[in-house]
Amino acid sequence: MGLFSVTAPPQPILSTSSSSSSRKFAIDAHSFSSARSIAASTNLNFTGFTSQTSVRAAPKSNQVRAQAVAQESQSKDDDLVFVAGATGRVGSRTVRELLKLGFRVRAGVRNAVKAEPLLQSVRQIKVDNEASVVEKLELVECDLERDRIEPAIGNASVVICCIGASEKEIFDVTGPYRIDYQATKNLIDSATISGVKHFILLTSLGTNKIGFPAAILNLFWGVLLWKRKAEEALIKSGLPYTIVRPGGMERPTDAYKETHNIFLSKEDTLFGGQVSNLQVAELMSFMAKNRGLSYCKVVEVIAETTAPLTPMEELLAQIPSQRQDSSLLKKSQTESELDSSPSKVSSEAKIYVIDEPTQAEVPRSQPLSPYIVYDDLKPPTSPSPTPPSSTSIEQELSKVAAQINLSDSKAVIAETKSVQFEIQERRPQSPYTVYEDLKPPTSPTPTPSKQ
Repeated sequence: MGLFSVTAPPQPILSTSSSSSSRKFAIDAHSFSSARSIAASTNLNFTGFTSQTSVRAAPKSNQVRAQAVAQESQSKDDDLVFVAGATGRVGSRTVRELLKLGFRVRAGVRNAVKAEPLLQSVRQIKVDNEASVVEKLELVECDLERDRIEPAIGNASVVICCIGASEKEIFDVTGPYRIDYQATKNLIDSATISGVKHFILLTSLGTNKIGFPAAILNLFWGVLLWKRKAEEALIKSGLPYTIVRPGGMERPTDAYKETHNIFLSKEDTLFGGQVSNLQVAELMSFMAKNRGLSYCKVVEVIAETTAPLTPMEELLAQIPSQRQDSSLLKKSQTESELDSSPSKVSSEAKIYVIDEPTQAEVPRSQPLSPYIVYDDLKPPTSPSPTPPSSTSIEQELSKVAAQINLSDSKAVIAETKSVQFEIQERRPQSPYTVYEDLKPPTSPTPTPSKQ
């Protein structure tokens, strides 16, 4: 396998590798001089190409390979991001936004000569009174369809894939399969071997749908079908991932964000919409900075004039994750173990006491009222009404008769008894007899008509 590399202190700036024996990578004098002129105009310290042929020995065993991967994953640089498709419309903007956030970027390009527009735009970025952030940019020349990509990824902790079949090559039948699926899958496999900590994949709205508008977009040689295959490969890889499905990005310019705010939704919920390349680049850069908020999520994004201006962290927090964060799970398990460790002795004692045989006791019946203990707190009891008896009436009447000095008290008592019974019998049941004004209106009784 031919390996072409360019080394620049303190780390490699551009490396190209080819694994196909039938394909020969050649650098003509024009490309060589152009690449050197690019490096001379920047601080990339591009020293030149040195062609060397080396044979990479395969690992002696899978265990040796696993140990090497583990060591590489532990040595990952959290501030280094590898961007595939860095010269594209979304990729170039993503590189600039990552540099603005303080990341160092390894830009994967097919041809370093075509990266001149990217370098010119990077030179104009000024962050925190720095003269230029171009020193934080590394150009890595690689072909995702043929090369081994692990050396290009290096010790980057995040990989952002912005590649896609070009709409200009509409007559290329194999374009969507080669670029959107095969090249993306090669990058996913290499990222898995390299042990990256997060993979962000840019696909498209409608990748998992049928009907309009997916059917129309699939006329471009099944592009959405192959993008969906790439999504499935990323999910099955086991890598922490984020899949970004933007709406149409052809027409909106960078000024689109001034009148349209982004709107995020969970997978398979949006059917159309537009968003600018810059807005998608800003979103993916924010995801690289806040991996916990974007952990294992499928995000659909469009921009609308009616959408409120909402911070990205709030928008991402509303999208559900499809996998529980293993780091958060380990943290919660550690905290639970620390909380439970001091109480091991007491918990064992409690279990010992519970296991002791206990004698069955007959439950005592206790009244429900609490006043049996506190006599002073007993509520006052109301006397129960008792019907008046005839003897009590006779006693009261006898007393009255004695006071008025009546000679024949017995006759008076008998007479009052008869009067009392007559009053009780004559007393009507309706209360309206006492209050004439409160009587209800009576309905007239129908009378037979006279003939």
